[in-house]
Amino acid sequence: MTHFSLRTATLAVALTAIASLAQAHNAWLLPSSTVFSKADTVSVDAAVSNDLFVANHAPLRLDGLQITAPDGSTVKAENETKLKLRSVFDVSVAQPGTYRIAVINTGAFASWKDKATGQNKRARGTPETIAKEVPADAQDVTITQSSGRIETFVTVGKPSALKPIGQGLELIAAGSPTDLAKGEKATFTLHLDGQPAKDLEVSVTAGNTQYRDKLEEFKVKTDDKGQFSVTWPAAGMYWLDANTKDTKTTVPQAKERRLSYAATLEVMP
Repeated sequence: MTHFSLRTATLAVALTAIASLAQAHNAWLLPSSTVFSKADTVSVDAAVSNDLFVANHAPLRLDGLQITAPDGSTVKAENETKLKLRSVFDVSVAQPGTYRIAVINTGAFASWKDKATGQNKRARGTPETIAKEVPADAQDVTITQSSGRIETFVTVGKPSALKPIGQGLELIAAGSPTDLAKGEKATFTLHLDGQPAKDLEVSVTAGNTQYRDKLEEFKVKTDDKGQFSVTWPAAGMYWLDANTKDTKTTVPQAKERRLSYAATLEVMP
């Protein structure tokens, strides 16, 4: 099993007869709480890790951090710090309703053959700078565009509807993404550039993977309306992950666009 750019390493395969957890690196945001009765502050961990919600690999870069208040205004993170294994920041949640806390990653990847040496070369950059990374005499140039969203949600008081973004992969909840409970069925919709993301596989994994011999993720598929449902087997933090690709590029010379989405959701007892 592999996941798109949000997972930055290949699966470690067990080479013994004993079953072991084979899991690639995951990128995630983990809020200290997802529900508040009144104005408060939420602390968020951000990391890329071997185990879900355990900071044991690298901090998540926060260059694309976007925090959206219930009224659609932008909120600035407080006390933002990059540690050795994780990034951390605080968010003052004062407005009633649901906040969207996200890290947006947009970029491009180029590969080519060096004309002089014949060696294969690679480079990463932004959609605006990737062309500068490729020599003018490069051969067999391939450019791929990428767009990723990693997010979580926090509600103060009564939940409010999420305002559609209309770009890339995004999650839309029939109810509130912070009003989830063990044994209950929740229905979500995935959109791609504002339209239903049809027939897309979604993986759902509970946290605490370091204490399990198997990953124990389960997968569902979106229908023609982009909808999918999950009945939560237990309380706890869950990681929801989806990815796809198409040819709707905006980067010159790019022939493929790869899109990814990941969200951290809390399920109550």
